[in-house]
Amino acid sequence: MDRKKVLISIFDYVVITIGTVLFVMAWTSFLLPNNMIDGGLTGASALLAMVTHIPVDIWYFGINVLLLILAWFILGQGFGIKTIYAIVLSTLLFRFLGDESMRCLWSVEGEIFYVGDGLLVPIIGGLLEAIGLSMIIIRGGSTGGTDILALIVNKFWPITIGRFYLMADFVVITLLMFVPGHNFTNVVYGYVTMGVCAYVLDLIMLGKDSTVQVLIFSDKIHQIGDFITRDLGRGVTALKAVGWYTQEDRQVLMVMLRKNELPDLVKAVKEVDARAFVTVVPANNVYGEGFDEIKTGLNRKKKK
Repeated sequence: MDRKKVLISIFDYVVITIGTVLFVMAWTSFLLPNNMIDGGLTGASALLAMVTHIPVDIWYFGINVLLLILAWFILGQGFGIKTIYAIVLSTLLFRFLGDESMRCLWSVEGEIFYVGDGLLVPIIGGLLEAIGLSMIIIRGGSTGGTDILALIVNKFWPITIGRFYLMADFVVITLLMFVPGHNFTNVVYGYVTMGVCAYVLDLIMLGKDSTVQVLIFSDKIHQIGDFITRDLGRGVTALKAVGWYTQEDRQVLMVMLRKNELPDLVKAVKEVDARAFVTVVPANNVYGEGFDEIKTGLNRKKKK
């Protein structure tokens, strides 16, 4: 059991490492070399770097140190360790990949990642950033800053991570227009990056946790119900129904599943009863044991 935990932990850090590399490359290879930014703490750090000429990695690391205490107490110790790792690695990668000696990895004319169409740069940057962030978050980590705030808000309120990014990023990107040497075109490109990143991030994160409601009509519901409870570990509800054509009483199984569990269920139903009738309906919000926790905001003391 201990060996299994060690392997899972190693896998977590491998995924977080790959995700961090993709996240940083979105900035150092595509956005920053083309005077573009996204929002969040990284965008704020880039803005501060443009104004003060202090490197992005210094601002990024310094602000994150202040926010780590908040993550430690609210989001848990394990999350804190992974967050520290991702932040330190991100800081080092910003310094290494953002150096002029790594120009070969920048999306500038004459280099391998050069993109002639200016609109494709923020699209590629937003896509890479979203993929990297989702890999980090799924394995329990964070690159800090807005990530920490988004996860804290999502812990108490039913707001998606991507939607929170949209609100925070909009403010940061708009401020770019007031930085000398930049104009509204740079801001528009930032909005494109923001939209792509938020959309892809939600697509990946919600796809991982999406739920479906399944109704199963079969003459062999006992075998199918046993499989669901025994092998899938899900609860099953038997609903009383009447066939209108035959006017016969029968039972219909209803079960809530994660979308990634659906193929196993369909395969088992087909093996037990090839003539079974199955309907699948997406469920946007499912609260209760085995699914999401009901989030109603922070508890407030009742007034006397």
